[in-house]
Amino acid sequence: MGLGAFAPNRSTLPPRLHEIRLSAVMPVYNEEKMVERAVRAVREVPLNIELVVVNDGSVDGTAAVLDRLAADGLIDRLLHQPKNMGKGAAIRRGIQEASGDVIVIQDADLEYDATEYPVLLEPILLDKADVVYGSRFQAGPRRVLYFWHSVGNRFLTLVSNMFTDLNLSDMETCYKMARADLLKALPLTSARFGIEVELTARLAQAGARIWEVPITYSGRTYAEGKKINWKDGMAAFWHIIRFNLLSRPRIPWSAA
Repeated sequence: MGLGAFAPNRSTLPPRLHEIRLSAVMPVYNEEKMVERAVRAVREVPLNIELVVVNDGSVDGTAAVLDRLAADGLIDRLLHQPKNMGKGAAIRRGIQEASGDVIVIQDADLEYDATEYPVLLEPILLDKADVVYGSRFQAGPRRVLYFWHSVGNRFLTLVSNMFTDLNLSDMETCYKMARADLLKALPLTSARFGIEVELTARLAQAGARIWEVPITYSGRTYAEGKKINWKDGMAAFWHIIRFNLLSRPRIPWSAA
């Protein structure tokens, strides 16, 4: 079966799809109003999914909601960080705790659509990729929002590509799906939003085969709870320099 043109509504999928155990790692911070919908959205995907949720020291009612969902069997592994340690720290812990064959990062804010997991999985199942990025800047539908956010994301992707020698269109996307053995081998250290930059740098340094597929994207406004801002963009620029030039550890992984 060839890869063809990827699309979120693609119906023909490899026969091994349901043999793969997919771990969805969901970092959560102060998402009391949204997290139950996010958890249920993942659970509605007809795949063999292990849902690993990391509560990053939320100070609203998120922890109570998650405890209830775990008690109801909707969360396979619920981890509570002792304090707010950052998205990167939550993702790193989730990756290490995950037991699936493939791991995907899933934000808890419903900006990304979990029904697109099969589209992300396909290049991995066809042994065309070790990791797949869901790009918000290819052909997928998206909510129209902030111009300068789009400019910032494209600029950071361009600078990252200059150092990694990749031709990604969306380095900052949340939807990064990869073989579990690969992710677990990466020496990740980022505590906060620098994790997106670090993941890309380490994947490039590991020689991973990377694909992109278009995804839908329904971004939130700040009034709706969006957390990332221009300061995080400035920090990401520094992280690109840091993880590509100043820190290049040996990565004990190779494609089988």
